[in-house]
Amino acid sequence: MKAPDLVASAISNAFRSKTRTLLTILSIFIGAFTLSITSGLGTGINAYIDDTVSGVGASDAMTVTKTNGDGDTPLAGSSEPAEYDPDAVDAGIPGMTVTALTPDDIRTIQDIDGVVRVEAQRSITPDFVQFDGGTRYVASVGSLVAGQTTLLAAGQEPADTDAEFQVALPQAYVEPLGFDSDTAAIGQRISIGITDAVRTQHVIEATVVGVTEEALASPTGSSILTNQSLTDALFAAQSTGIPEDEANRYAQASVWFGADATETEIDALQERLAEAGFTGTTIADQLGMVTTVIDGIVLVLNGFAIIALLAAAIGIVNTLFMSVQERTREIGLMKAMGMGSGRVFALFSLEATFIGLLGSVLGVVLAMAAGTALSSVLSASLLADLPGLTLIAFDPASIAGIVLLIMVIAFVAGTLPAARAARADPVDSLRYE
Repeated sequence: MKAPDLVASAISNAFRSKTRTLLTILSIFIGAFTLSITSGLGTGINAYIDDTVSGVGASDAMTVTKTNGDGDTPLAGSSEPAEYDPDAVDAGIPGMTVTALTPDDIRTIQDIDGVVRVEAQRSITPDFVQFDGGTRYVASVGSLVAGQTTLLAAGQEPADTDAEFQVALPQAYVEPLGFDSDTAAIGQRISIGITDAVRTQHVIEATVVGVTEEALASPTGSSILTNQSLTDALFAAQSTGIPEDEANRYAQASVWFGADATETEIDALQERLAEAGFTGTTIADQLGMVTTVIDGIVLVLNGFAIIALLAAAIGIVNTLFMSVQERTREIGLMKAMGMGSGRVFALFSLEATFIGLLGSVLGVVLAMAAGTALSSVLSASLLADLPGLTLIAFDPASIAGIVLLIMVIAFVAGTLPAARAARADPVDSLRYE
């Protein structure tokens, strides 16, 4: 029997007992469906994190703060009172302060081996934002640190290379300020009020060039985003009346290192920063726990799918054992006519693999259809506040891997009854009643 005939015979034999085979395929389908959905869930969430990762920081940069006297960086949310530190500044997170970085600290960081560039992050606290003499709204200024970008609903990011004062507004401010839509705000002039140290209020006008979306990893949140020239103007106005050495104090700095730096080199740079009295935090440090938790949840869900597949494998063993028993005389006849044990083994193994193929293909196809439909519904309802999130996404390589995995499991499950058929004695098989 040639290979094509062997395959055709295996496919035909798989449906000799249709009910038994369909039940076995159904059990494989359940495992394949579950595994595909959970795999798609992990793919979708991790893809969303990857898409918004630039909103947290660049892969070739880290955020650096000054280590306090205890050798630690203060954390937010502690209920314990903190000892007064005259050098502490607000870190921009409720309940969290850090020891201020000075221009000397910036120069020290720049001289550390492995540092390509350093940029200090200044804290700016405006009073209000206003359009065309309308209602004034409290606002805060956000900044993009360590290579961040932000998601835009309209327009573009403020250009640091442009001398014109430019600003990007959060979507939440568009309607209250009096704009009809996100696009209607583009090109309009707004006023930003800021008070200096001697309680004099300055009003600076800027052009709206973009509207930022609300997103899970939005770097600016509900803050307005300014370009470098506007940031300089706001900082200068805010610092009026403050001694220069007092004004030039920073909560943190962005440090860039080589784009081709290895994990070992980055760890070494963090150690050199620590020896100099600074703490460096990379994007991997910030997102590591999030991705670990997500991957852990997906792994547990995949475990349930594997259990379902193992149960299906037992069904394959049972189906083929029954098939071998029912076809004992047929096996004897095939061997008596010169069919070798290897061919008999291949025939039953191919039958098992075909059953696995059918169940897995049905499972992944229906999982992709159900997952895509569910993602669309959730994106328009419960997940509407997370633009760009496709909760369940399917990677072709992962889908192909699932089908291949199930076919391997089916093949392995079929080896035991296939081996029994291959070992059958033709004389005894022909006498079987």
